[in-house]
Amino acid sequence: MTALPTAASPTTTPQQLKKALIASGFEVFRTLPEEVVLAERVRENLILDSGVRVGPLGDGRVRVRLVLRGQRSDFPSDEDEALFERVRKLAEPALANGFAEISTNVNAVTDPADPERTLDTFYEVFLAHEVATLEDAVPVLKFALGLEKAVAAHVAHT
Repeated sequence: MTALPTAASPTTTPQQLKKALIASGFEVFRTLPEEVVLAERVRENLILDSGVRVGPLGDGRVRVRLVLRGQRSDFPSDEDEALFERVRKLAEPALANGFAEISTNVNAVTDPADPERTLDTFYEVFLAHEVATLEDAVPVLKFALGLEKAVAAHVAHT
């Protein structure tokens, strides 16, 4: 197993971070210019975007980002803010464990065959947790991977 980068040897690129994450037993869905997207294995032959990302910061620190969402099709009568509140309720365990909300986004999912047709709309809440090293990020990543990432239609709104 490859040693995890420490503050004395900061991981400066997503490619270096990807190698260290794989060596630490994580599966990678994709590498983006600023961060690595971890995979969630749903079947032996299928991995998906887990909603968990990790990226190096300029000072050698590491930021874990988490994307949580609610879908308009699950709650068609909700106003936008009510959908965001459902997602924020889902975020409570992460917020209680060091994550902070950093932004929100409304993401229209269009029909690949007809870009003018919206199939659904995702209401996303982005959370982040910064740590000193990748080694410090490992338990945060494991925690984040274990969280529910999407509000289910059967979850009651309180």
